[in-house]
Amino acid sequence: MRTQVVIIGGGPSGLLLARLLHTKGIDTVVLERRTEAHVLARIRAGVLERGLVDLMAQAGLDTRLRAEGIPHDGTLISYDDTLFRIDFKAQTGTSVMVYGQTELTRDLYAARAACGGGIVFEAEAVQIHEADGHAPYVTYHVDGQQRRIDCDFIAGCDGFHGVSRRSIPDGVRRDYEKVYPFGWLGVLSETPPVADELIYANSSRGFALCSMRNPQLSRYYIQCSMADSPDDWSDAAFWAELRRRIPTAQADALVTGPSIEKSIAPLRSFVTEPMRWGRLFLCGDAAHIVPPTGAKGLNTAASDVQYLFHALVRHYDDKDDSGLDGYSEKALARVWKAERFSWWFSSLMHRYPDQSEFDLRIQRAELEFLRSNDAAQKAFAENYVGLPY
Repeated sequence: MRTQVVIIGGGPSGLLLARLLHTKGIDTVVLERRTEAHVLARIRAGVLERGLVDLMAQAGLDTRLRAEGIPHDGTLISYDDTLFRIDFKAQTGTSVMVYGQTELTRDLYAARAACGGGIVFEAEAVQIHEADGHAPYVTYHVDGQQRRIDCDFIAGCDGFHGVSRRSIPDGVRRDYEKVYPFGWLGVLSETPPVADELIYANSSRGFALCSMRNPQLSRYYIQCSMADSPDDWSDAAFWAELRRRIPTAQADALVTGPSIEKSIAPLRSFVTEPMRWGRLFLCGDAAHIVPPTGAKGLNTAASDVQYLFHALVRHYDDKDDSGLDGYSEKALARVWKAERFSWWFSSLMHRYPDQSEFDLRIQRAELEFLRSNDAAQKAFAENYVGLPY
């Protein structure tokens, strides 16, 4: 089999890249290690930057997003019992969209099926060959048989544990990493959100986040130990702890119910450089991970997709490889800015095991500065709604 671009990874970044390339007549094959049902069962973030919303429109897939998504013009931040709002619309003239990653992925799968695009599910033992040469190819196993796809380029959209990043030699690749000493215990419940906008809460007991997927589906998180298991937390214990970490008015208004999903996510900052090796290009979690504070994971993947999409179009339409040659540098410049924001916001909102009394007072002063300073709020809003591509 031969195609122009092999995309390894059938998550949202791989599917969005495939869809955008399809609109320009560029052939792709998507390889996914799991089943479609497994991919759609993943519970992920639901805050979309303006750039990702625009990309979905460019892909012709924003109808349901705009009909069912919830525009957010701001966000709420609390510390102790103090609650303040940062107005994205007033500070930047734009908003973010709350629309679950699962729903976005569902839209992309439907579009891929409608156009007859190839997705190979349960592709095992994927290997990348000759990526640093002029004739790359990918091998994989399906139903116990090895298959091969020859191609012009390979897009590695297969996440942190995928084969793509590991295919770049150790002598070429350099990794940067920070592992945080806590995780997020998340609960999904069929209950109305406690507020119309997200609440990021700093409390003496640790961080909490009140989020939502739609008017009757809420997503809540609390900072927890990585030694914890979801089974250690009954629903009653989770709701009681969440109430202790958010302001009194919101705690009193909280509607609780049975959890329909409960999990613990680790927090990590990670970047690999470069994001290109020969004809292999990394996108999304294959190249970088941000802590979920500020919802930058899917959105940084989208900016990678945007850069790579335009670079490939220039290659095929104009015989111009400048976009491909500059892809890694351009993508990493934006990635590191997102890493900075997520690291800073995580540092501002969480309790760390080694924090001194001085550290805690500085953290509080930073929160009070953000609450009272217009320039600080503008910088926050610009980063949250998404820096320009």
